[in-house]
Amino acid sequence: MSRIGKNPVPVPSGVTLAVDGHKVKAKGKLGELSLPLSALVEAGIDDGKFWVKPADETKQARMMWGTTRNLVRNMVRGVAQGYTKNLEINGVGYRAAVQGKTLNLQLGFSHDVPYAIPEGITITAEKPTLITVSGIDKQLVGQVAAEIRGWRPPEPYKGKGVRYEGEYVRRKEGKKK
Repeated sequence: MSRIGKNPVPVPSGVTLAVDGHKVKAKGKLGELSLPLSALVEAGIDDGKFWVKPADETKQARMMWGTTRNLVRNMVRGVAQGYTKNLEINGVGYRAAVQGKTLNLQLGFSHDVPYAIPEGITITAEKPTLITVSGIDKQLVGQVAAEIRGWRPPEPYKGKGVRYEGEYVRRKEGKKK
């Protein structure tokens, strides 16, 4: 029995959740998201709470039970509050600037790295060394932050690179004479 799947997802005020066949749609103040449901689970809404049940007792159906519940919970939170990831840039001459729908990164290469901002994502750079990625889709926000970090992950000797806010980078000792 899924410990996560058996808990219903509360739907806050200001968010409308609709089950339409094998599709769940969430609409809130920040936008609208939809999720196709697997044929292995059944879903519904009772008393302002969204519930999911496995369609049968197969292992695959039980696995999709908790997964579907959490995906719907992430959708509900996304349209109500949104998601944010903060990135810090460390290094001499490393900086970022947003110009229109492009994020320009200077990360120590011989050229700038232009990153096209995807639809549904907002990127701001309050300081040249601090990037904020925000949006309503949790997966997309995390993916964009990971792609930006992937251009220059933090290295262990000097700590230069792009890291998540609060990320700990284990430092190594340099070469000795």
